[in-house]
Amino acid sequence: MAAACPCGRLDGKKRALSYADCCARFVAHFETTPAPDAEHLMRSRYSAFVLEEADYLQATWHASERPATLDFEPGVRWLGLSVKHFQVTGEDRAEVEFVARYRVAGRAVRLHERSRFVREQGRWFYVDGEQF
Repeated sequence: MAAACPCGRLDGKKRALSYADCCARFVAHFETTPAPDAEHLMRSRYSAFVLEEADYLQATWHASERPATLDFEPGVRWLGLSVKHFQVTGEDRAEVEFVARYRVAGRAVRLHERSRFVREQGRWFYVDGEQF
């Protein structure tokens, strides 16, 4: 059986989608297969964090906010993602509220954020987020 996608997306029968059938197509083929909406982009970015795919994260970060470098914290163990709300806020804008859980150095961390996305030339980009 193929490995479940880190983003946790389920099919219609409540079974976990495999990474190959979910986020991999966006992460591995960003140039030719952009995420169709902000929720798919957010989920694929979560998967990219889990798999430490810095190139994808940089490519999907809006140029106005993109950090020069991206470092991953050693020893992080990602535990899961829960999408709380997805909302289109304009013709080319959307927000996704999510909770990502992880453990680092024996400490449990819960990242609760409302992320803002913008679509430019048919591609969605992460702009920034408000943490709760």
